[in-house]
Amino acid sequence: MHLLYEEDGGFKAGTIVTDNESSLQVDSQHGKRVKVKAITVMLRFDKPTPTEFMDAAHAVRDDADTDFLWEVAGSEEFGFTDLAREYFGHAPTPAEAAGILMRLHEAPMHFYKKGRGRYKPAPPEALAAAKAGVERKKREAEQLAHYVAELTALRLPAELAEHLDMLLYAPDKNRLEWKAVDDACKATGLTPVKLLDRCGAIPSSHDYHLGAFLREHFPRGTGFGDAHELPDPPSLPEADVRAFSMDDAATTEIDDAFSVTPLDNGNWRVGIHIAVPALGIPPASALDDLAARRLSTVYYPGGKITMLPDGAIHHYTLGETHTCPALSMYVEVSDGDWKVLSQETRLEQVHIAANLRHETLEAHFHTGSIADDSVDYPFKRELDMLWHFSGALEAARGKTPDPNQPQRPDYNFKVEHDRVSITDRARGNPIDRVVSELMIYANSEWGRWLAETETMALYRTQQNGKVKMSTKPAPHVGLGVAQYTWASSPLRRYVDLVNQRQLVALAQGVAPPYAPKSEALYTALRDFELAYDAYNDFQRRMERYWCLRWLTQENVSDINAAVIKENLVRLDGLPFVTRVPSLPELPPGSRVNLTVDGVDLFDVELLCSFRQRIDLPPAVDEPAVS
Repeated sequence: MHLLYEEDGGFKAGTIVTDNESSLQVDSQHGKRVKVKAITVMLRFDKPTPTEFMDAAHAVRDDADTDFLWEVAGSEEFGFTDLAREYFGHAPTPAEAAGILMRLHEAPMHFYKKGRGRYKPAPPEALAAAKAGVERKKREAEQLAHYVAELTALRLPAELAEHLDMLLYAPDKNRLEWKAVDDACKATGLTPVKLLDRCGAIPSSHDYHLGAFLREHFPRGTGFGDAHELPDPPSLPEADVRAFSMDDAATTEIDDAFSVTPLDNGNWRVGIHIAVPALGIPPASALDDLAARRLSTVYYPGGKITMLPDGAIHHYTLGETHTCPALSMYVEVSDGDWKVLSQETRLEQVHIAANLRHETLEAHFHTGSIADDSVDYPFKRELDMLWHFSGALEAARGKTPDPNQPQRPDYNFKVEHDRVSITDRARGNPIDRVVSELMIYANSEWGRWLAETETMALYRTQQNGKVKMSTKPAPHVGLGVAQYTWASSPLRRYVDLVNQRQLVALAQGVAPPYAPKSEALYTALRDFELAYDAYNDFQRRMERYWCLRWLTQENVSDINAAVIKENLVRLDGLPFVTRVPSLPELPPGSRVNLTVDGVDLFDVELLCSFRQRIDLPPAVDEPAVS
């Protein structure tokens, strides 16, 4: 006696060896002894042999039309032998019944399994939907194969171009277009970005990086929409000073300016004047909400994204020849030893006589010209005084630089018409020292005033090597001050705008807008730190990017560098640090020459190899020994 049984989702035939109530010992058609549960037995038959039986059943299965079977099956549940009888018009042979069973089993779209050997036809609407789904999958498979073939041939299908933003920045793994890119990447060994670039889908590597940043941090776009017009600044007393600012030519958000006035007692009065957008942007206003979302101006070579709209900047920037509202700190300084004798803060109108620009000022105001009375330039007397005063402030912080310790330069990037120039400028030059020391002094002293009056504010602290924002005053070890708050760039940083509101309230003698433990300040602190770190990371990445563009633009084939440690080096003339896998073991500070093997503008990496060491003296031939 033979039987047909179900196993592992399919059907097999064999010969019964022993038959128990719940199980049977069976020799399969391939001669293997197996145990078969009685519940899985579908048919028992005497002949033909299991092998002949399966061949005949497969022939019936292959010949049976699934759609015809579904049409004759009706709508009620049935057993497979019943349908076989209806299909053949006679009592089916075991092989015929088995063939119909196999066809039913392999057509779950047409027939729903209801029990052992029993099925129910799918409703017409369900079958139609299932067929449509199968057809759709077939078309998608054909389309996918076409997309992959085109991509692996480095051609971009037109249909994929419509989804480029998704493919580059927010891959949807359920989309056919992404599956095609993913399969093509596996075939070519390229990353999605590099594959799409090779296909000509990314016309600008710069725009790719900018687009990634904007998508993450400016999903609503960089426009300000219907930003409300600011009211005119309030009437304030006018200061009797001629102030001037010092910024680079691209600066439009001029936050700070300075004035120097000789006093009758021989001392000097130094004015530190800060723009006051807090007068026109109250907390929780529409413009404040915009600033609170952006949190800072974003800078990168060749562009910037301002925190405030142009209208707000124009209202409060310390523009040349304008009389502008300012929060002023006046410091009386003794002549000769440059000590601070007294200070006060006022809210007033200040006339800005000039916006001095680094590009022209650096040619006049430098260490060589300061002591040379024969050289004259605008505000020379005032700048000379501020140079001496800033030196005293620096010394008071314990931060006077060691003249024997070389300083790494800072770098300026200028991008015009897709070409970049990178120039270095000495760190700690007179302009930088004057501006930085006066800003450190003002922020430190305003921080002290806020702390002494127990006015809630946001502080910048550094302890144990870690810099962070805090609502509690604490030392900034790196700057050498007891407390430090950011309040000198309110047009460019939201933290400064928040702190300025508190300072303005103190200057006016009214209650500060942010009460102790203000939730708004804690939120601003948290959000600002995250945004500021992200913006700085983007700026550094884009500076690296333009360094690579410069190497390509200038056809640089080799470049000198200094070893930092292990295989990490710093390139000469560029703010760029990279690893050189082929670098031999050399002590830090060693000078080397590298071969530029290539640049990767998408991963923003330099591919280079060690060429030679260049800081060793030339070898001297030893005299011959006679």
